[in-house]
This record gives sequence, structure tokens and C-alpha cells, in this order.
Amino acid sequence: MAEKCDYIANMYGYDLGCRFINFRPLGFGANGLVLSAVDSKSCRKVAVKKIAISDAQSMKHAFREIKIIRRLDHDNIVKVYEVLGPKGADLQGDLFKFNMVYVIQEYMETDLARLLEQGPLSEEHAKLFMYQLLRGLKYIHSANVLHRDLKPANIFINTEDLVLKIGDFGLARVVDQHYSHKGYLSEGLVTKWYRSPRLLLSPNNYTKAIDMWAAGCILAEMLTGKMLFAGSHELEQMQLILETIPVFREEDKEELLKVMPTLVSSTWTVKKPLRKLLPEVDSQGVAAAPSFIQRTLFTKPIQNIDQHLSLIEMFSQPPVKTMSV
Repeated sequence: MAEKCDYIANMYGYDLGCRFINFRPLGFGANGLVLSAVDSKSCRKVAVKKIAISDAQSMKHAFREIKIIRRLDHDNIVKVYEVLGPKGADLQGDLFKFNMVYVIQEYMETDLARLLEQGPLSEEHAKLFMYQLLRGLKYIHSANVLHRDLKPANIFINTEDLVLKIGDFGLARVVDQHYSHKGYLSEGLVTKWYRSPRLLLSPNNYTKAIDMWAAGCILAEMLTGKMLFAGSHELEQMQLILETIPVFREEDKEELLKVMPTLVSSTWTVKKPLRKLLPEVDSQGVAAAPSFIQRTLFTKPIQNIDQHLSLIEMFSQPPVKTMSV
């Protein structure tokens, strides 16, 4: 029983037998609670995510997340060691007989959200982390996976070696780039502050560009220490975006006129250009930042591999040695 092995595990309803010890709370993922622990078998510290399976919907979500994380293997993606059932049972590919599964994954020291609570990052650290984030995204997108919930809390960092890894694929989806998914991908969308206009306007129809939009917002936040667009609700979020981001495509303008006719006219122009909204970015001299943010935040989608590569090259640089937390 878990209670005989670890009090914290028992308190949070974890039942993995006695293999894992020294449980400590870490946080919540999209689909479940996460604790840190020590794997007595391998003697390494791990993060353990508990996913409850109570009905057909939660079963579908769990199956989808596990299927995705098992196929991803990259330096900038949080590594999953194994997926276990209650009492540490081997799943053997069968989720249907369990009401709880545990994802045993790589332990990371902190996340970007916690780092940003201390203020903006230095130019060197922002560039290094952005380079790694884009490498991870390129890999994810080349596997036809959309993360869909990219935000600082889901970007994990070890401050000693300055390694960044993307984690929490609880809302991720596998997509076919040659097939329209309209109407099939609507539930559980990304946190609204990192949500693109395409998601705000048409949540049932989106592409890899939504992750790139979130990446642009995250870069701005790393350099300024504050969220780029922090609306209190979806309408205000869209208003803040439209004050800054130009709309080039006629189809987007027509859609905006239908949805927000009182806010958008045929002669609409931006009121607060990006460079005025982010004076700190220019003053820091991060040469790649304004160009990257503009390319990811303009409504013309960035979603193919060649575009990913050109953006990654913007942030190529010698490694920074360390950082304080």
C-alpha cells in the first residue's frame, strides 16, 4: 500500500507501491497532478504525473496523451521513462482495465513561469532559451503534433546547465497537414493569453501556427517580464491584439468584420505598433527579437519546417554558462 511507503503519496492518492519514495508536490498538468519522487530502482529523481480515468472522455484524453508522449524523443522535450498502472503495474498497452495511470518522466528543476516571477531574463538567456524552444517546436511539428498549450508554465528549465524542455502534452493533438480538422479539435484550448487570433475567432480550425504565435508571446514575456496580451476575457484579448497586430489577409479582415463589426471597420489600422508596445525589446538590443515577434504574431501563419529553421537561425549563439534563481 502507498501509505506504508510514503505519506505524501498517500495524501495525494498516489498508489505506486514502494518503488517510488520521497514524494513532493510539483504542480498540475493539463490532465493531472504532478509530484516529484525518487525511483529506488534507478536511484534518479523523477516527476510523476497522475492521470485519473473515470469515463470515456477521460479515457480518450489519457490514451491520446500517452500515445503522443511515447513517440517523442528529443533533447528539448521532457523525456518520458515509462507509464505505469496502480501499484506500479505494467500497462502492457491496455489502458481500459485501469482507473488511474502514472506517467514517469524526467525531473526538471523549475519552469519558465517561476523564473519570470523574478523579472525579465537577460538578453543572453532569452536568446538561448528561445533557440531551444524553437528546436523543440520544430521537432514536435515535424511529427505532425500540435502542442496547443504552450505557455511559460509548460516550459521546463534546469538552471545549472541551462537546458530547456517542452512538457505537458495533455492538450496536444496529432494532425494530418493535408486534411482539414475543422470541427474535430475544439475542446480544451490553450490558455487565452497565448491564444492566437485564429483560435479566438475559429477555435475549431487551426494549424501549427498557433504554437508559433504562443512562442512569440513567450519571447516578449521573457524580455519584458510581463505578458504581451493579458486580456481578462476573450473579447478583451482580441481587442488588445487588434490594437497592435496588423491583419493582412482579406479573409481574416472579412471574418473580423463579421465577428467584431463595432470594433473593426474596413479602414481599420493598428493603434499601438509592436515596437511601441515593447520599447524594452529594442532598448535591450536583441536584434532577432523584434523580427521574430513580428513574424510569429502577424496573422499570416508560420507553420512549415523551412520557416522554423530560419527562425531558429535567428537565435543561434554560443552557450551561456549559468544563471541564478
